[in-house]
Amino acid sequence: MSKIVKTNAMRILDKAKISYEVKTYDYDESDLSGTTAAEKMGVDPNTIFKTLVLRGEKNGIMVCVIPVNQEIALRSLAAFVKDKKVEMIHLKELLPLTGYMRGGCSPIGMKKAYPTYIEASCLKYDTIGVSGGKRGLQIILAPNDLIKIANAEIFDNQ
Repeated sequence: MSKIVKTNAMRILDKAKISYEVKTYDYDESDLSGTTAAEKMGVDPNTIFKTLVLRGEKNGIMVCVIPVNQEIALRSLAAFVKDKKVEMIHLKELLPLTGYMRGGCSPIGMKKAYPTYIEASCLKYDTIGVSGGKRGLQIILAPNDLIKIANAEIFDNQ
């Protein structure tokens, strides 16, 4: 296998001396779902988390990290962040806002430090996976390390 090139997310973890593992998989542009990624890596989809970028009516851009087999509960999130309404950003805004493309958006190392919320189920596992900053690359790390490095809050996606 070819040598893995360090992504910005990995460099940030290295600098913070946070241990992580890298898993790679072959991705298909027509199916960038996290559930497919979990299958290809042979891991429980409950332990692989996707990064969603949303906009609140009052609070602006925010990041949510939820299991790949869940949908975001927009009303619950809005109530949690004390906003009237939150919605997903348009896909064309993802790269300019975060520096990441769809299917490779990591909650670590975005262009700006947006408020970040991680679904509470992450705490049930010793390690979870999030995008490493490019398609076909997952970073596996302890949930508390992700919470710390992303300066995140825990929320219930119900």
